Amino acid sequence: MNKFIKYVVTLGLIFTFNVQAKSHLSDNIRIHSNELNYALQYRVYTPDGVKNTGKLPTLYVADGQWYLSAGNMAEVLDAEISSGRIEPIIVIFIDNRNPDDLSENRRNRQFFCNEKYVSFYQKELLPTITTNYPASNNRSDRVIQGLSFGGYNAACFGLLAFEEFAGISMHSPANSEMLKELQKVYGKTEKLPLKMFLSFGNKSDNQYEGRNFRNVLKKKGYELEYKEVRFGHNWRNWAPLLDDSLQWFFAPKSN
Repeated sequence: MNKFIKYVVTLGLIFTFNVQAKSHLSDNIRIHSNELNYALQYRVYTPDGVKNTGKLPTLYVADGQWYLSAGNMAEVLDAEISSGRIEPIIVIFIDNRNPDDLSENRRNRQFFCNEKYVSFYQKELLPTITTNYPASNNRSDRVIQGLSFGGYNAACFGLLAFEEFAGISMHSPANSEMLKELQKVYGKTEKLPLKMFLSFGNKSDNQYEGRNFRNVLKKKGYELEYKEVRFGHNWRNWAPLLDDSLQWFFAPKSN
């Protein structure tokens, strides 16, 4: 079945899954960052029965507001967890905008291997989540995800925060020049303990340099799932791949 059509059909079934899922998506939660010297906001998705579970894996999503609105990711999570295709996880959707002025988009400052933004996660956001939710503090249970410049940000976290994040999920990361830089840096850097998801569209989505980046990662021996689909640098490309990336990192562990 065409991947995009499959995604639309899945959305049509989501109401049925929601009857059983009883998940919760928080309102925006404000946090002041001393590392960045400004406030940010995020929302937290918790699955059904979270109080009765042990420590859960976590997914941190940059550009979280877009994944929720355009990608319907909370509904996708309900469907994937209810069906047993992924294990229950906690997802933190980080908003890249100024919470006091949503017209101010900070992603161009935050996402380009900004060490202070990385430190915000390491010193402030991760401890806040593990204190307030039953979230695993094991790096092997933690993934960061983003699209476009947010995908580049995930690649940066692979280099700068691999002690905290074992999973790097990149949907159409950056542009051709940035992809060339990633090829150089990952090619020269000793292989890191990372599992990766990488995807591109095949219509004006920097797929040529994306394939080269894929080849660099494979040559290094990274555990990598690569997807290339029809459509361009937009949600017709990204939305149908959300289940693929979730299953790559969070499929139920075999006994």
